[in-house]
Amino acid sequence: MPAHQHAPRTSPARATTRAARPHPQPSADDASARQYSSADDPRVMLDRQVGALFEPIPPYPTRTEREGEFYSLGDGEMFLNVGPHHPATHGVLRLVLKLSGEQIVDVDPVLGYLHRGVEKICENSDYYHVIDQVDPLEYVSSLFQEWAAVLSFEKLMDVQVPRRAEYIRVLSGELLRIASHTLFMGFLALDLGGLTPILYSFIERDEIVEMLAALTGARMLFNYFRVGGVNGDLNHEFMSRLGDWMTRAAKQTEAQAGLLNENEIFVRRMRGVGVLDRATALRYGVTGGNLRASGVPFDLRRAHPYSVYPELDFNIPTRDEGDSLARYLIRVDEVRESIKIVDQCLHNMPDGPVMARLPRLIRPRPGRAWGACEGPRGMLGVYTISDGSDGPFRFRIHDPSFLNLETVPALLPGNLLADTMAVVSSLDPVMGGIDK
Repeated sequence: MPAHQHAPRTSPARATTRAARPHPQPSADDASARQYSSADDPRVMLDRQVGALFEPIPPYPTRTEREGEFYSLGDGEMFLNVGPHHPATHGVLRLVLKLSGEQIVDVDPVLGYLHRGVEKICENSDYYHVIDQVDPLEYVSSLFQEWAAVLSFEKLMDVQVPRRAEYIRVLSGELLRIASHTLFMGFLALDLGGLTPILYSFIERDEIVEMLAALTGARMLFNYFRVGGVNGDLNHEFMSRLGDWMTRAAKQTEAQAGLLNENEIFVRRMRGVGVLDRATALRYGVTGGNLRASGVPFDLRRAHPYSVYPELDFNIPTRDEGDSLARYLIRVDEVRESIKIVDQCLHNMPDGPVMARLPRLIRPRPGRAWGACEGPRGMLGVYTISDGSDGPFRFRIHDPSFLNLETVPALLPGNLLADTMAVVSSLDPVMGGIDK
């Protein structure tokens, strides 16, 4: 069995430094006991006692054929760790890249650094507390996690949500979609080396978050949706902030998009990079803007209508290129459509209650239900099984970022190392939902 399969992991960069230091000349038996050859360069000897340094090679025998193939180096190849603390991996995502020079040969995404067992926590909570537990998963757009959960619970109980509450859900959800896409645009530019767009993105996001804070009482994890409606009606501060923002929303969106669309460096680094064709996107189960950028006009708001979306007039933007630039442009188009939806909600919202009449302790009849909504990253779904108690017997979350991230091994090979940031960032992953 190769020596590196049982060896503690040590970084190649530190390995060279340690190998260059003068050591006392030990006997042959002592040297073999204290050192081993590096997996990246067998000519470099590493100390076994150093446990705080890491190599990309797992310290155990390969468990699958795929793992054995990936962790075998050919001539001129090397491994490179990107993450889990790299700012361009959008959370604690670790990418082990196999490189030949500057070209990516293969990639192994490593997950699990953020795992908290949220689904099992929800199975030990009552239906009201589940809404609070799912908030941190999509922490930049938490209302959509709540929306998927309450849709599932309302199907279990045959709850009729008041129309005003449905309009408020759509209004707040579309505002948060704009905030999420705006932040995506800024982080995408930041990952490619541009600082100014992220500053504009946070200015825009902060305006929307302050609105939602006036409505919900929180700035990030809103905990606003409820089974049967929402937690409180629209108030004066929210409407005042929203009216002021709406007067300049479209102009701000075009200004921020122009900052990137007219930047030659940004466009050339994105165009033709990480192309995801239509067949591959469907095979991997990709949803959201990443799927629509590959030419598939699938959006739950139209394909499987829910809430009051059937009453609203908006388009489903698509593009055919399937590259990183198309995935960015789709988000810009969706921001324009969301502004139209917000405007319609303000003009069409009826009066009435914002909560259905429900008991304080919810005990749905035994059964199962699936609830899903169109989040900023794609289809967010919740599958719930009830056994008649006051908490779900089984609770499973379908997160779009996880499926979108599965395409990375198909998109990165053949590109350059510098393209890794553009491709991964264009998929807009959020690690909270991926690891859950």
